Amino acid sequence: MSHLIQHNDDSFFFPGGLFLHADTVPTSFITCIPSSSSNSTTVSCFSCNIRKRVGFQILRVQGGAVFSSLSLSINGRSDDVDHRYKSNQKEEKENIHVHGSGAVNMTKHLWSGAFAAMVSRTFVAPLERLKLEYIVRGEQKNLFELIQTIATSQGLKGFWKGNFVNILRTAPFKAINFYAYDTYKNKLVRLSGNEESTNFERFVAGAAAGVTATLLCLPMDTIRTVMVAPGGEALGGVIGVFRHMIKTEGFFSLYKGLVPSIISMAPSGAVYYGVYDILKSAYLHSPEGMKRLRYMKEEGQELNALEQLELGTIRTLLYGAIAGCCSEAATYPFEVVRRQLQLQVRATRLNALATCVKIVEQGGVPALYAGLTPSLLQVLPSAAISYFVYEFMKIVLKVEST
Repeated sequence: MSHLIQHNDDSFFFPGGLFLHADTVPTSFITCIPSSSSNSTTVSCFSCNIRKRVGFQILRVQGGAVFSSLSLSINGRSDDVDHRYKSNQKEEKENIHVHGSGAVNMTKHLWSGAFAAMVSRTFVAPLERLKLEYIVRGEQKNLFELIQTIATSQGLKGFWKGNFVNILRTAPFKAINFYAYDTYKNKLVRLSGNEESTNFERFVAGAAAGVTATLLCLPMDTIRTVMVAPGGEALGGVIGVFRHMIKTEGFFSLYKGLVPSIISMAPSGAVYYGVYDILKSAYLHSPEGMKRLRYMKEEGQELNALEQLELGTIRTLLYGAIAGCCSEAATYPFEVVRRQLQLQVRATRLNALATCVKIVEQGGVPALYAGLTPSLLQVLPSAAISYFVYEFMKIVLKVEST
């Protein structure tokens, strides 16, 4: 330690040291100076702009002054670092990491659902077009005659008419649906305290997810329905239809059919997501499923994305198709009523019940199932591909459980 040289006056000179007067030492710089009269003590200090560890040796002397020798520790461990400061810094970093990673994970989760919708809808766009011809235009031709008519009048691209708008509608719809279902399901599990979701919780989460997505995405679905209806081509695409509806019928015309949409999407989401999850859970609890999970755990990172699918490729496609088929068959009449409500103008608008009665009066009960066959042909591959791509993208993007 540096030698202390005392002069006749009250000032001191410390060769090799740092003179600090007790009354002028910044409290933010030195954390603590004990009040005891001991000759020397060790204190810790910090500066918010310095990330290195700093230690001081303080020698209390006469005249109310202190002598401090300074030492720096960059990599070594120092017990005199202020633990409260370290704790606060650690908590701040953890909070930033948690909030940041949560936002990134949500974005990846939404993109997984959106990409699943893009792929599946593009693949089954021709079948979707046939279904709308039966529902919206009231086609009476059989399926093969209708295919021939579209191919002759509009060519091959006619089968993908409105597909871009359909993707604009279904991509956010599916993204919100998938994300909302996983979020609601996990929240219900935490609230109930169970280790795994019950079937009731799965159905409730699916219904809530369907309602959430419907409220957010119905306007685009209404615009698309008007576009493919007779005379829709003359309105000038998405922007043209939007302007026309706002100008002639007001903003809330974009939500025509909201009530039957919610009534149909609640059971549809419940059945679609609930059935798939029930089938998946049943398999994973079977001897074959538990064997597969053990194999995946042992292999770990050596497996590619396809091999990391818990159900495997074929079973994921199969369970998705079954879930989609059950959902479509259970809620198809609501879909027919909703489409008809979207086509009504303000002057002759009917409520959902009156519209349903009118459809039955004009075509009987089978009219509520008009286009079911092409709809099922469209839903089977669509639901299968949708769930497969969704599960695959969650693995590729490393989406964590919400």
